[in-house]
Amino acid sequence: QVQLVEAGGGLVQPGGSLRLSCAASGIMFSAYAMGWYRQAPGKERELVAAIITGGSTNYADSVKGRFTISRDNAKKMVYLQMNSLKPEDTAVYYCKARWGGDVYWGQGTQVTVSS
Repeated sequence: QVQLVEAGGGLVQPGGSLRLSCAASGIMFSAYAMGWYRQAPGKERELVAAIITGGSTNYADSVKGRFTISRDNAKKMVYLQMNSLKPEDTAVYYCKARWGGDVYWGQGTQVTVSS
């Protein structure tokens, strides 16, 4: 059974930081491209950051220079370090694993940026 379990969300003030984590099980983690997506109320889900098996990364323009995605294949974990958070970063953040046609999603974790 495949599971992706996100953690680390919460309420933070503008300018603050959070670190999201996603624990994977039931998949050959090192073979999967991993990504973080987010969905704000009334908006479509969008890519935030992705990291492929070789370690290359890409980011949405809105988070470049503020967010960093990383992975630990031995622990089957992917992380999203979020700095200089803004109110517009408020959303449910989802972890995604993809290998060819196999796609899995986590249940999401809420991030709220507000004073």
